[in-house]
Amino acid sequence: MYFGSIAQYAAMSQNDTIIFENHDNYQKQTYRNRTYIYGANGKLLLTIPIKHTGKHGNGKQLYKDVRIENEFQWQSLHWKSIQTAYRTSPFFEYYEDELASLFEKKKDYLLDFNYECMEAVSDCLQLEVNYSKTATFLKEYSDLTDQRNLVNAKKDKLHTLSSYIQVFSEKHGFISNLSILDLLFNEGTNAITYLENQMIH
Repeated sequence: MYFGSIAQYAAMSQNDTIIFENHDNYQKQTYRNRTYIYGANGKLLLTIPIKHTGKHGNGKQLYKDVRIENEFQWQSLHWKSIQTAYRTSPFFEYYEDELASLFEKKKDYLLDFNYECMEAVSDCLQLEVNYSKTATFLKEYSDLTDQRNLVNAKKDKLHTLSSYIQVFSEKHGFISNLSILDLLFNEGTNAITYLENQMIH
């Protein structure tokens, strides 16, 4: 996921072993190339443009083969949006440098960039993620808790997450389950405790 949701990071923080799906087909409208932050006007969507393949751009391709479309200045746009949304948050300056570097070089593959983002965020959270990657695609797992649905933005369940102070909460109230960046910039070192105490089903 691209700066995954708080529910995704809560699930990661509450499990000792994580296996990431690396071999499924890429699907539109998932958190793989989108994230939601809290802007001055409320919930703001940031989307990474991707190169479409196949007839009319509808050809199926594996997620690991999806390339980022770098003809747009999406990196500077996303980073400016993040700065505008969070520069007055309590912990933005504390994590700014580590995250800014993610937007400085062009990236080729979406999956590789998402792993970079996850590793940077995990460092900031001081969250040790013991993960492996799938070698083939399986539709169902009998011996694991399958939480791949957490990446699907269209079927996002309403997770009951505890509220915390957000930059614009006086304007628009608490917005639940945004990008992990929202929790990180607002809660800082308390973020990991928050994640460990959320109920994710």
